[in-house]
Amino acid sequence: MGNHIKNDIDQSITEKSKAAKWLNDRLPIIATLEDTLFKHPYPKNLSYWWNFGSIAGIALVVQILSGLFLAMHYVPNTALAFNSVEHIMRDVRYGWLIRYIHAVGASMFFVALYAHIARGLYYGSYKAPREVLWWIGIIIFLLTMATAFMGYVLPWGQMSFWGATVITNLFSAIPVVGESIVTWLWGGFSVDNPTLNRFFVLHFLMPFLIVGVVLLHLTALHTAGSNNPSGVEIKSKKDIIPFHPYFTIKDMVGFVGFFLVFGYFLFFYPNSLGHPDNYIPANPMVTPAHIVPEWYFLPFYAILRAVPDKLGGVLMMFGAIALLFALPFLDTSKVKSGAYRPIFKKVFWLFIANFLFLGWLGKSPAEGWYIWASRFATLFYYGYFLVILPYLGKVEKTLPEPESIDHHYKSKH
Repeated sequence: MGNHIKNDIDQSITEKSKAAKWLNDRLPIIATLEDTLFKHPYPKNLSYWWNFGSIAGIALVVQILSGLFLAMHYVPNTALAFNSVEHIMRDVRYGWLIRYIHAVGASMFFVALYAHIARGLYYGSYKAPREVLWWIGIIIFLLTMATAFMGYVLPWGQMSFWGATVITNLFSAIPVVGESIVTWLWGGFSVDNPTLNRFFVLHFLMPFLIVGVVLLHLTALHTAGSNNPSGVEIKSKKDIIPFHPYFTIKDMVGFVGFFLVFGYFLFFYPNSLGHPDNYIPANPMVTPAHIVPEWYFLPFYAILRAVPDKLGGVLMMFGAIALLFALPFLDTSKVKSGAYRPIFKKVFWLFIANFLFLGWLGKSPAEGWYIWASRFATLFYYGYFLVILPYLGKVEKTLPEPESIDHHYKSKH
């Protein structure tokens, strides 16, 4: 339906301009960009929750550009890395700004990603026909986590060194090949100069890999079509509007809000999202009192520490993300949107609260009641996907869905 509709939306640029037509006949880049960014039809009832995908895209661009400038001055050597970061902060013209843009930008990127995923969980964006779209999105999430972890190591402060030591050591729990994987990651028998070099190269290259996967994500989006708050598929021309100018304007509003929050942290509290120990040069002879990763890893770190067995903790941590790949098959409800699922709606917000609670537990000491609370929170996390969603889909009495996207849009306006 969408392909037939979008051909009628507006006269193309190549039809208006002879120069554009000449170029497009030889290199169809104009028609491709126009079709992708402007003429592609979208459900007319998309809310501001759908802004977080484009916000994440802008955040990725900010990270790549700021990272390129930082790489011009950074030295991936254990003897020089910490001082090179200090050189960027103190001696390079506006180096402090570039460094803080990159550091704060990483947190803002994860805020956008988590909001984007939460919206998908609530509105059933993982259900048919968007399973592949969802899987590609989770792959982007995993690649971003790996890139962020390696970036956290580069300043070569105390938390960088010991965070790298703890996380890479987790792979040693894998039977038979674990020790070999750790030795390969380290480039030797401890976290040292070869490790820093590898992490720097991978941290520099992986954002470009993420860009490639994002393009796949957009291709899958345009193939399956965007989900919407009603959960109803496109049925007629009344249900859709072109991306431009309607959603470009809406995205601009989202960008303004995003950069206001970004600027607030950037100019007033740039270090609030980091750890003070990372302003101490790495010292293999002194272990920090409490080793914690960046805030966006904390929920999964809490799950890791909740299990007393090392291999079990690793499996539970990675399993927490693997569940997201299985989600299209675990949720048995035929209704996509959580807005029409009264019980699911309450359980979903409990899940979000539990995830935030896991994040708080991740930065707390691994002792006493914190450990037991982490175990109960981990149990609820797994129970939500493996028990609650399959069960609710069979017994929940849902509210009637709107007849069409157009009906839903008119009911809200």
